[in-house]
Amino acid sequence: MTVNGWLQILIFFAAVFAMTRPVGIYLARVFSGERTFADTVLRPFEKLLYRVCGVDEKHEMRWTEYAAAMLVFSLVTMLVLYLLQRTQRYLPLNPQKLPNVPPHQAFNTAASFTSNTNWQSYAGETTMSYLTQMAGLAYQNFVSAAVGMCIALALIRGIARRETDKLGNFWVDLVRATLYVLLPISLLAALFFVSQGVVQNFKSYDTVKLVDSPSVSRSEEEVLEATGAVSEQVIAQGPVASQLAIKMLGTNGGGFFNANSAHPFENPTPLSNFVEIFLIFLIPAGLTYTLGLMTGSQRHGWAVFAAMSILFFAGVLVAYQAEARGNPIFPANIDLQAGRQQAGGNMEGKEVRFGIANSALFATVTTNASCGAVNSMHDSFLPLGGLVPMVNIQLGEVIFGGVGAGMYGMLIFVILSVFIAGLMVGRTPEYMGKKVEPFDVKMAMLYILIFPLVVLVLTAVSVLSANFGLSSLNNSGPHGLSEILYAFTSAAGNNGSAFAGLNANTPWYNTTLGLSMLVGRFLMIIPVLAIAGNLAGKKRVPPSLGTFPVTTPLFTVLLVSVILVVGALTFFPVLSLGPIVEHLLMNSGKVF
Repeated sequence: MTVNGWLQILIFFAAVFAMTRPVGIYLARVFSGERTFADTVLRPFEKLLYRVCGVDEKHEMRWTEYAAAMLVFSLVTMLVLYLLQRTQRYLPLNPQKLPNVPPHQAFNTAASFTSNTNWQSYAGETTMSYLTQMAGLAYQNFVSAAVGMCIALALIRGIARRETDKLGNFWVDLVRATLYVLLPISLLAALFFVSQGVVQNFKSYDTVKLVDSPSVSRSEEEVLEATGAVSEQVIAQGPVASQLAIKMLGTNGGGFFNANSAHPFENPTPLSNFVEIFLIFLIPAGLTYTLGLMTGSQRHGWAVFAAMSILFFAGVLVAYQAEARGNPIFPANIDLQAGRQQAGGNMEGKEVRFGIANSALFATVTTNASCGAVNSMHDSFLPLGGLVPMVNIQLGEVIFGGVGAGMYGMLIFVILSVFIAGLMVGRTPEYMGKKVEPFDVKMAMLYILIFPLVVLVLTAVSVLSANFGLSSLNNSGPHGLSEILYAFTSAAGNNGSAFAGLNANTPWYNTTLGLSMLVGRFLMIIPVLAIAGNLAGKKRVPPSLGTFPVTTPLFTVLLVSVILVVGALTFFPVLSLGPIVEHLLMNSGKVF
């Protein structure tokens, strides 16, 4: 680790911290229906959308109606994306004449982008047409992120309101999240990325001669082809910047190129790399301030922000330290005379223009949030370095988390923490002046249990199935287990990143991962909305001596502890068979 590396990490966090309050204020005004600086331009378009779609913006919904609207909308958009992939060869904006996407892969991709997972079992530049990338994938990047924001705001309203069964209007929240938040910021970000060198065009791919390719005769060309050597390269391009902006802002992660944010056309400079990860945390951090504003307890919002920050720094510390130390097996990383590791660290799978610090930071940020973007290969990280992204997802991606999803996931842990605190003092737990009753705890536990159940069961089935579970695995031993575990963790956690040693483009993985994404998104949203509806109908009770304050450092410590204990109890056994034992074996001289 270096001073320069830590300085970059601290500058990144300082930028996020500086924008938390202004973004939080803006989000609160947008979703409360208050006037903002954007109203003059955007309000006429908003009214027009309501008029065309027949939406009564003054009508508020119960939680069941809110959930039904969200599910129907998501189902319809998923079917449209599936059909778009299955018919892309007959549609325009396909200069490479790419064929239709196979059925099982089209299902996986439709489920992936609808659930804000953006898992990719395909190479974007050789599979998806420009129309599919823009009208299908980029569109889902906007609306799936907006849906997450809707659910978070519905839960915050449930906490803030009293003696009502109304949580707002899903269609109004969806429009305002897209029109007032995601579109304007994405437009500015896309223009910035173009200025950095990210491509944005509709050109066909270019075929060019390699710079160091020697002149050869016809017979020599035939020999090169027969041996697999190449003298030409196809330069893929297309409307990249427009998709990149919402990919990062919406914590989606689906890259235009197979190499994702490691590709020089998608992430050309250190500055573009900084802005990409800054966009990931921008809205989730702001939502903590929105929570404080809308519930009338700004200190509570900062306490939640502090818990997220502690977990963020813990993760980036472990990942950075592990990668900076390097692999002890390779002599190049060992100072044999001094008996200690040299500077340099593990550069396998990393871009030189980003280095170890920014690779570790990028991996930590994208798995703190539900963003599958990568600027380095997680599969090439050392065992403890790869453990961090996996654990970040397994903790529920509540460390700032996805757009909206991180906030409602964190609030579930807040409810559990308050419940545990109440048990410790022998009183009925209270949260923001409302009694936390058995129904709330049951729904919270249902939310907590769905995720590990999906991950662990499907991982176990895959590990025990040589014909379809292990047949596409490149690595054996604990690293192979980590690759399968990471795949289902990423899918059910709606992250989308991967340990790429596993070829997931098979009928088994496309189907099971697709189902995992849908369960991890929509089945977990239902308990959240049920809690929101139940809390909204309760009366406020005045605080007493037995009320556990949710605005103190003690609350922050308890919240962090509950998150870690729940994650450790659930996943530690399988992690001990994967990255932990791999780390111990690596230090004894064995790798996989």
